[in-house]
Amino acid sequence: MGYAAGVIVPAAQRGLQLADALLGGIAPELFARQPEIDGRRVGTNHPAFIYGHLSLYPARILSMAGADPAAAAVPEAYEALFAAGVECRDDPEGSVYPPMDEIVANFRSAHEAGIAFVEGLDDKALAGPHQGPERYRQVFPTLGIATNFMLTSHVMMHLGQCSAWRRCMGLGSAM
Repeated sequence: MGYAAGVIVPAAQRGLQLADALLGGIAPELFARQPEIDGRRVGTNHPAFIYGHLSLYPARILSMAGADPAAAAVPEAYEALFAAGVECRDDPEGSVYPPMDEIVANFRSAHEAGIAFVEGLDDKALAGPHQGPERYRQVFPTLGIATNFMLTSHVMMHLGQCSAWRRCMGLGSAM
């Protein structure tokens, strides 16, 4: 493992540990619910959306590196449900989003595959360009910058949303 991968991988693994901790005490029937405070629904991302959304990105990393994304793939329907820009919906009947155990399993397997892939990348590959869309290349000019963001900063930003959601739902801190 090169130096850059050696920086990205431990941070990504720590993100998985936090993701696991944040799931503690969440009942499956609350997983896709938005909180209500003083009788008003709070239009925030709930864990179903957060974990589903984050599950999309490891396969993108593999694709951006020119590798087959199958190892990190999630169900095709996840794109329509969880892509950037898709609205997170309150799901009291459990009819919009897949069950908690499915979403969490896909999140974990995708991220484990993404991390394993990055472990095999050398510094030259991570310092080089990627095959992502133009809008990604403008913001993340190298594979390493894109990978670092997608496996660390992006994950932690959304896990912060989950932490706030927990507090709104009366679950308290996960750590």
